[in-house]
Amino acid sequence: MTVRVWVDGRLCDEQAASVSVLDHGITVGDGAFEAAKIVDGRAFALSRHARRLDRSLVGLGLPPADHRLIEEGVDAVLSAGDPIRFGRLRYTVTAGRGPLGSDRSVPRDGVDPLTYIVTAVDEAPPPASAKVVVAPWTRNERAATAGLKTTSYADNVVALAYAKERGAVEAVLGNTRGELCECTGSNVFVVVEGTVLTPPAGSGLLRGITRELVLQWCREDGLPIEERVMPLGILDTADEVFLTSSTKDVLAVHAVDDRLLEPGPLTARAATVFAARAGVGMDP
Repeated sequence: MTVRVWVDGRLCDEQAASVSVLDHGITVGDGAFEAAKIVDGRAFALSRHARRLDRSLVGLGLPPADHRLIEEGVDAVLSAGDPIRFGRLRYTVTAGRGPLGSDRSVPRDGVDPLTYIVTAVDEAPPPASAKVVVAPWTRNERAATAGLKTTSYADNVVALAYAKERGAVEAVLGNTRGELCECTGSNVFVVVEGTVLTPPAGSGLLRGITRELVLQWCREDGLPIEERVMPLGILDTADEVFLTSSTKDVLAVHAVDDRLLEPGPLTARAATVFAARAGVGMDP
């Protein structure tokens, strides 16, 4: 699997690509990123991803990104070879060179020299359904980085490894109040008494691009769907469960821990609505 890499204005071989060892994104995870689906050589929902990147950078106290530079990198990796039939585009913006601690460097001439990295790679399409497990750790809904897509992903790495060790594709996390929150890289929906439910932003989740579109498009299609605070234990009784993410779209869940589920009609309808609306254009 070859990863196409672009760093700070230059398309690079993945083995030769480099950033400074003093980059604050490496030393302390000081940066933000976005990951979008690639379909037939084009990336999906880039405008929405750009807006979310802006929110993450503001939340981190970093200067605005140069979106024209990011677009240059996106064009470079998408055109560097045959079109990627299905895959992942990821772009990262870090605080640039900094000290070895949590302090940031003083901007030179009032300008923060951010680091820009854009990558693209083929991936296998998602399965028809998946198993999830409930992780023993929590999301802190009051953390400084709650709701931001930062490069500080160690909690997610640990929780996802926990899930994979148990034959699952994702780990579900509750928050400190014992409420259903999100997965390591997906949002979670449940169906209860004929209504599709997902936790609100106040639970501490990352507002996923696919989550946002599913809420909007399913409401417009007349599907009963809403954001609601729910206990983590709702997963023990929900009639249906599904995940959403940029590369999973709407993914039915057939097991939560040892509890087996049948992918149900509202999950299927949400998936159909999303696929139909996403097929209209690549930048909804």
